[in-house]
Amino acid sequence: MRVGLIVPRYRHSAVARNRVKRRLRELTRLRLLPSGLPFDVVVRIRPEAYDAAFDQLTADIDRTLAQLSRWAPAAPSAS
Repeated sequence: MRVGLIVPRYRHSAVARNRVKRRLRELTRLRLLPSGLPFDVVVRIRPEAYDAAFDQLTADIDRTLAQLSRWAPAAPSAS
């Protein structure tokens, strides 16, 4: 799995953008990458992400992971 981040300015400072990017990179490392799903993912943040707590971002990433898991092709059974 590869993950790309798109973090537009939305009239925020570089410090705020980098903070959001660091949080999303950490969540990606902890949640998305270990899943081993066969997808390339692009995460584009919305303006609300700048004010979101880490727990809220975690919940959003977990919802994304659940949706990707539903879309993943079923593994072929070993016969």
